[in-house]
Amino acid sequence: MKLLKKARLRQKNRQHLYKIILTIFLALNIIVYTGVYASTHYGFPGILGLGLAKPNSPKLPSDLGLEYTTQKIPVSSTEWLETWLIPAQNGTSTGTIILFPGIGDSKGKQLLPIAQKFNELNYDTLLVDFLGVGGSSGNTISIGMREAKDVALAFNYAQKSQLRHPLILDGISMGSAAILRAVATENINPDAIILELPFARLVNALGSRISARGIPSFPIAEMAVFWGGIQHGFNAFAHNPVDYASQVKCPTLLMYGKLDRWTSKADIDRIFQNLNGTKKLVEFPNAGHDLLVTVDPDYWQRNTEDFLSKI
Repeated sequence: MKLLKKARLRQKNRQHLYKIILTIFLALNIIVYTGVYASTHYGFPGILGLGLAKPNSPKLPSDLGLEYTTQKIPVSSTEWLETWLIPAQNGTSTGTIILFPGIGDSKGKQLLPIAQKFNELNYDTLLVDFLGVGGSSGNTISIGMREAKDVALAFNYAQKSQLRHPLILDGISMGSAAILRAVATENINPDAIILELPFARLVNALGSRISARGIPSFPIAEMAVFWGGIQHGFNAFAHNPVDYASQVKCPTLLMYGKLDRWTSKADIDRIFQNLNGTKKLVEFPNAGHDLLVTVDPDYWQRNTEDFLSKI
């Protein structure tokens, strides 16, 4: 009788433990699902929602003394990409640089310092807001997956508009991931690409950000990638710029910060090794995951100008 009672007690304890584990697992999934949603869905002014406010453009090119025109590239009957076209300052331009921002940034928040430098080098620049940010329609982002179509759309628009060649793509962080995916999957052939601060694999990029907060990345990073894919309708585990890089055959300039906590040197090396064609790797010794042109403008310009001179 006593043995039977002990057996029943052990069974109840196991059932109780299983319920605790299941409750923790479900609670963790709810927290991660909500966090992913809030990170990839922006709120509109005056509308209550989980996401942060939709990134806007606090500065205009005219604030830097640059002439520009605002143009909208149709995506569908209800969607568009907003762009700024800044012409070269000294007559006939050397070519056109198409610029794409990183996650949570817009053309007027992040891209103007780079555009100004290219303007000084006598390039036209086309600054693009991805769908979901700035002046473009929508309020969602997908960390470079869907944004690859925006890259292709902007590139094809530049071709049809007969913007001056060479046509060169330049992306920051998520923007560079979108460029790599666009070249790999969207059948575009830019004359060259500039990748600044790319990540190699989405799950690793999320894991490094989670670990930096003192939280074990496993299994939270994997949950975030899973739920992100569910929310946006794609296999997020397959979103790996390091794999897209193997499809790149045009000249490529890859720049990164030595102190970058989000992407390891090993990941940068893997991306660089997978690139085909002419390529150049530049390390910024005093930069982390920062806008490199603002950390060391002269070093950024020297390396960029050297790369462009060979296109």
